[in-house]
Amino acid sequence: MPEEPTLVLDPEATDHHAEHRALRGQGPPARVDVLGLTVWSVTDPALLKQLLTSAQVSKDGRAHWPAFAETVSTWPLALWIAVESMFTAYGGDHRRLRRMVAPALSARRIQDMRPVVESIVTGLLDDLGSRPAGDSVDLREHFAYPLPIAVIGRLMGVPDSRLQGFRSVVDGVFDTTLTAEEAAANTASLYKALDELIADKRAEPADDMTSLLIAARDHEGDGSGFTDGELRDTLLLMISAGYETTVNVIDQAVTALLTDPGQLGHLRAGRADWSDVVEETLRHEPAIKHLPLRFALTDIPLPDGRTIARGEAILASYAAANRHPDWHGPTADRFDVTRPTKDHLAFGHGVHFCLGAPLARLEVATALRLLFDRFPDLELAVPAAELRPLPTLISNGHLSLPVRLRPNARDH
Repeated sequence: MPEEPTLVLDPEATDHHAEHRALRGQGPPARVDVLGLTVWSVTDPALLKQLLTSAQVSKDGRAHWPAFAETVSTWPLALWIAVESMFTAYGGDHRRLRRMVAPALSARRIQDMRPVVESIVTGLLDDLGSRPAGDSVDLREHFAYPLPIAVIGRLMGVPDSRLQGFRSVVDGVFDTTLTAEEAAANTASLYKALDELIADKRAEPADDMTSLLIAARDHEGDGSGFTDGELRDTLLLMISAGYETTVNVIDQAVTALLTDPGQLGHLRAGRADWSDVVEETLRHEPAIKHLPLRFALTDIPLPDGRTIARGEAILASYAAANRHPDWHGPTADRFDVTRPTKDHLAFGHGVHFCLGAPLARLEVATALRLLFDRFPDLELAVPAAELRPLPTLISNGHLSLPVRLRPNARDH
């Protein structure tokens, strides 16, 4: 008989660190309630890595989850399991879809984006610098948000006039306070926007990711290309994964550095670099707290004698795993850019490791380096305790990040 859930995850994540400690206290996995659905939350990093690389665990709910049909019509997070892309694919289908997406995020394309990213960051900093010195500004809204939106827009060929519309509906994908009806309406709006983008790019292709993926859909004659649904959901994956997550990492990195000025001291003294900041942020406050869902293809014995039964759902609880004391010791909760080992699961693990990780790292490191060069005395405009978390159990950022800008004296 299935175990009852031991914890009900807070859909607004009002105190996610306390919740993650409670999850870890339940053992390697814990039975939890996620918006009415009972699943296994896995917080032990060793067990999580094992499951993420096991051929006996799938992300394809249609094929491997007996409860898929009844759940997908009522669960508010249905889009996370219903999309048809490499995000939810298994085995040969996953390899086929990933093979077609990989060229769009090749090392050459990412390298080509470096000057583009620097130009976008510089423009945003110029806008911030035009404000009266000492004024409070929401850095999430006016810096962390527009950078990845502009980058993904450039990479995918989304016109500037459409970026705000995509931002609105992508925000809804990560919102775990929506009802099933509200989530379905948001999904319909999102797909309408994607269909319009596909139609435009099919009519007038260009050198961008969307056109490249459409070409893979239209020109593969052996049945190995995208279906229409896979094309649309792959574009959704690229936009959502390339936007919301990067916003959160910039937000959390700035928050950590301004909360503990000693960390900036390590950078300025040469004891750490911006890559260290990026990796420690990804470990300490990953962009995604929990990622729905995976499914057991067979009974999976657990170290404590329990069993994840065939067909049961698994929640990858990355944020709780990243701070597990068995991985990072008694200082796991501390942000420390000089930490010798900053290993994390922020980009996933195994065959589903995020293809966009190099681009995300490039964006965040560039944003932080140029931001603190332009505004070396940047400071929070409110006490850190007053920063409000996003009301979602998935996305890990703040509702706003008010700061005061204090330009470098050499800029005057």
